[in-house]
Amino acid sequence: MDDLFAHADSQQSDPEKRVLELSQQLEHHNKLYYQDAEPEISDAEYDALMGELKKLESAHPSLAKPDSPTQRVGGAPLEHFEQKKHMVPMLSIEDIHELKDEELAELDDPEAGKAENLRDWYRRLSKNLGQQNVAITIEPKIDGVAVAIVYRKGVLDYALTRGDGSNGDDITQNIKTIKSIPLRLPQGAPDLFEVRGEVFMPNEAFAQLNEQRDEAGETAFVNPRNATAGTLKQLDSKLVAARPLDCIFHSYGKVENAPYTAVDEFQQTLKDYGLKASKWFQMANNADELLAVIAKLDDDRHHFPYATDGAVIKVRELADHEQLGATSKHPKWACAYKFLPEQKETLLHNITIQVGRTGVLTPVAELTPVFVSGTTVSRATLHNQDEIDRKDVRIGDTVIIEKAGEIIPAVVKVITAKRPPQSKAFNLFEYVNGECPSCSGPIEQEEGFVAWRCTNFACPAQAVTRIKHFASRKALDIDGLGTAVAEKLVETQTVSTTLELFDLTPTSLSDLLLDPAKLGSGQSKPRRLGEKKAALIVDSLDQSKDSPLSKWIYAMGIPQIGESAAREIGRLHRDLSEVAGSEILEDLADLPNYQELSVSKRKKENHPRLAQYHIESELGPVAAQHIVAFFNSLAGQHVLDKLSALNINPQSDNYDPEKSAAQSSNSAITGKTFVITGTLSKPRPDFKKLIEANGGKVSGSVSAKTDYLLAGEKAGSKRTKAESLGITVLDEQSFASLLP
Repeated sequence: MDDLFAHADSQQSDPEKRVLELSQQLEHHNKLYYQDAEPEISDAEYDALMGELKKLESAHPSLAKPDSPTQRVGGAPLEHFEQKKHMVPMLSIEDIHELKDEELAELDDPEAGKAENLRDWYRRLSKNLGQQNVAITIEPKIDGVAVAIVYRKGVLDYALTRGDGSNGDDITQNIKTIKSIPLRLPQGAPDLFEVRGEVFMPNEAFAQLNEQRDEAGETAFVNPRNATAGTLKQLDSKLVAARPLDCIFHSYGKVENAPYTAVDEFQQTLKDYGLKASKWFQMANNADELLAVIAKLDDDRHHFPYATDGAVIKVRELADHEQLGATSKHPKWACAYKFLPEQKETLLHNITIQVGRTGVLTPVAELTPVFVSGTTVSRATLHNQDEIDRKDVRIGDTVIIEKAGEIIPAVVKVITAKRPPQSKAFNLFEYVNGECPSCSGPIEQEEGFVAWRCTNFACPAQAVTRIKHFASRKALDIDGLGTAVAEKLVETQTVSTTLELFDLTPTSLSDLLLDPAKLGSGQSKPRRLGEKKAALIVDSLDQSKDSPLSKWIYAMGIPQIGESAAREIGRLHRDLSEVAGSEILEDLADLPNYQELSVSKRKKENHPRLAQYHIESELGPVAAQHIVAFFNSLAGQHVLDKLSALNINPQSDNYDPEKSAAQSSNSAITGKTFVITGTLSKPRPDFKKLIEANGGKVSGSVSAKTDYLLAGEKAGSKRTKAESLGITVLDEQSFASLLP
């Protein structure tokens, strides 16, 4: 590290040369780490190089180039994605599905099995090309998001989603954050080179991301594709940069003077240019070889680091692509063979009950271990009583399981023909004798909900997840208090409730032994938390005492209370003591006939007791009922007593129960709906606060219900839509004239 900094200092006399040098070094190390999996330097050394480059570009803006490695950290948030036309239509590939058993039974030749439709496809190729043996290539079909990336004169110009095949969203900023994608191609690349591929999230990274989201109190993604698509839709590329995305390229669009004439040659070109291609790539020269390769891929795919749901098959020679052509939807020279999700039969020998953060009891199927889609599965969630009833799942049943999205084990169906005669329908309440299996406390099923819930706030099974939620970024944001620490605090009975965290001292924490860390020798030993991290946690806990009321309400983990509802509660009450005895929330909880009212009549401002408060939709009667019930419970009283003993009474940072400023105002803003777009003199949240303070509302999209569009420079499509609907468009000066 000292050498790095010494070298940096020596180069400051020639910043342009040093910027070039740093850029080349960083891209070299990106390739080694993200493509070759052979890093040469530590993360700290990499960060030092990146930090130096950022400083140089900040001091010399003219040296910051579009292909600089600093582009990978993300730029300013976009208002929306611009649409761009594909130079060559981005067609989808014809799907050929693996046949189900019931479909096989209908074939004239069942022995042909699952491959019959592949043989038919290959016969059509041979006939159309007039060739007996057509050379074809086979590679995995990655379950990701299709993108097209255009390089001009070797530099990444722009990137598009597939869209409708003719036009796609411009996601250039987001694509630049993916470190495995080069920002510049090597010398000799075509002046115009459009490559197409699949952006995906590796399975391991997906699991880690979901763990992080769980710790932060955020909803987990369903599968890697869902996570990838959701990430690429982010308008803030800095958020994309924080997500572990990768990309594998497999085809091309518009290319000038292509240096290849066959698919396998194109694969090699990708590698030569530093563009990531599939490591699993095979060829075949007849139908029998094709089926053998497909079978091998079906076995191998379970060990891939990414989700795959089939094989992409292409004619090898590009000249044959021209001859075969395409339909309006699909190229005739390629197809995608889709594998059925692998299903296995096993015995469900028991159902156990897990207790979550909010006390929800979740039934879990305990299975005789069976190997499915690359891993041994012994457990699968059954979600809730309704799901059990729908599938009629019983202890002792023989069941069919698969991995949803090749990731999450799930019970697909029950083989009732193999059901033991003495089996009986599973009833969760009876199974646990009406008690929480963790604390023996009472459980209840709220009206309108399918879940059974433990009502004991001190339930130890809830303690770990409650602590993680309490410490999460959106709650009290306590540094260093993640899963490992939370689990050990509960396991050692150091802490049983969230508020006991404030009794911790650096001394009591520093000797905490975390779960063993695996050593290179294969042995393990306990890992001590240590004084530094202990002090960090305690200091962060101390700082969190001053968090605003809304953060505290959210941190308590009360059912049905999310961030928005907590924020609205903060607006309606000065402090926590007011929340605990709130007449506003009691009125809202008792809102008569709420469920029977039409949507238009449910507005809380139509209620004579609540009209003055203008309560937002995020806070409804159900949420209010939960708040009231919590503070009337022993758990709620415990919270109030403990906070009082700690001299903590969280204060609101947005108190304005009657929106007095808005109501006393005679401005043209009161009651109006605004949409804000374009580049303005101040950040948009500043304008949003101003509008809301004067009784207006802010929406994210233009519609017939929009009253005003506040538009800055580069307003784009929202302005076009507003003008087409006859909506008044305001610049900042016009907007100011509406203010009182």
